[in-house]
Amino acid sequence: MADPKATPKDAPRVAIVYGSPSDANIMSKAGALLDRFGIGYEEVSISAHRAPTVLTRWLEGLPGRGIEVIIAGAGLSAALPGVCAAHSVLPVIGVPIRGGALDGLDALLSISQMPPGVPVACVGLDNSNNAAVLAVQIIAGHDAALRTKLVEFKESFEQAAAAGLGK
Repeated sequence: MADPKATPKDAPRVAIVYGSPSDANIMSKAGALLDRFGIGYEEVSISAHRAPTVLTRWLEGLPGRGIEVIIAGAGLSAALPGVCAAHSVLPVIGVPIRGGALDGLDALLSISQMPPGVPVACVGLDNSNNAAVLAVQIIAGHDAALRTKLVEFKESFEQAAAAGLGK
């Protein structure tokens, strides 16, 4: 079912899930950023509506495989991030994906308006890159080596901005 994008020595720490294979191009950006930090991940497409039993079984197995954070991308009704949060105690970061009549506004609102006790962090439309940064920040809270890489990553933004001031 899952197509791990990590080597055995670099076990996955983040799970990236999206509801439709057509979302892969948006969500692959999260994987690219996780690669930059050396964080293993697995990436799957599972529909919350069309394969709820498969999704539930997959979610139940995540902690046992060392997954620490879930990044869930979805468009339209965007049920997937909420379902992930309902079936897991792992932090869930929702990525609303543009599409449909409201061009992603419905997904953004669905992900950001979760009921009490079922939180989902929400990033901007199509912004799986920020979801990956947030996942890195969550993991870096208890991983000093990763925290050092994160500090360097953030400092690179400041250096780039300072370099642009002279133009």
